[in-house]
Order: sequence, then structure tokens, then C-alpha cells
Amino acid sequence: MYKKILVPLDGSLLAECVIPHLEALAKASDGEIELISVIEPVEIPTRGKIALSEDDLKQINREAKKEAHNYLDQIAVRLSKSNIRVHPIILSGKPAESLIDYIADNDVDLLIMATHGRSGISKLFWGSIAEKVLRAVSIPVLLVKIANCDAEA
Repeated sequence: MYKKILVPLDGSLLAECVIPHLEALAKASDGEIELISVIEPVEIPTRGKIALSEDDLKQINREAKKEAHNYLDQIAVRLSKSNIRVHPIILSGKPAESLIDYIADNDVDLLIMATHGRSGISKLFWGSIAEKVLRAVSIPVLLVKIANCDAEA
């Protein structure tokens, strides 16, 4: 069935709404799970007297990467207790583009991700990482609408 399942997580409980679906699919397919988090590098333009040094920006980005590793490791331990093979991956860049590139360059069989399911003006204003990725990849995508998730309450 699915040998490699990719699951983007951003550290939110809402994104974690995909985990029960992931567990069921992973157990049924005996596949390998790749938990992925995309860190957007901090770039602060300098204006007036407010400025961060290059070293400050590097430190902020290192801390963000460290936090993402810790977060994914916690999820990985949780899934490993159910005998699910998990590999955490950290990418740097814009989330949608980074996910699209990763999928294109790796043998991913299935993508599972959460979506707010926004429409109309809200979708136009906020955009949708899930929609951008869905339109760009040629693999099966399972979108879990988080409006029905207990974590949202």
C-alpha cells in the first residue's frame, strides 16, 4: 500500500488532528512515516534604530530549528510506542514550496495534512498551504478538515 507517508506538522494541536488518521493508515500499510516541519527563516528588514545583527538572526533561526526538532521528536516517540516507524525531518523555507520540492525529490506515496477548510474572503486573505500543495503534487493527498477536531475547542 503506502510505503512512505509524509505528515507536515507546525507545532499546533490543530495540525496534530491528522495523527489518528496517520496511525490507522500506518498500521494498515506497515509504512514509514516522515514527520516534517518547515521553518521559515527570520528576515527582519532594518529600519531606523531597530535592527538585529546577522548573528542574532542566525541564533533565532537555530532556536526555531531546535524547537522544531524537539517537537517532532516528541510526536515520533508517541508514534513509536505503537510500533510505527517514524523519521522527523526539518526543512527551511516557505512551507508550501518546501513541501512541494520535498515531495518531488523523494519517494513519497501519500501526504496527510490538516486544513482549516476556509473559503471565500478568508481563504483569499490567508491563502492555503494545503491547497497550494494539493494543486502542485501528483501523489494522493489526505486532507483532514480541522473544524471537526477536538483540539480546536
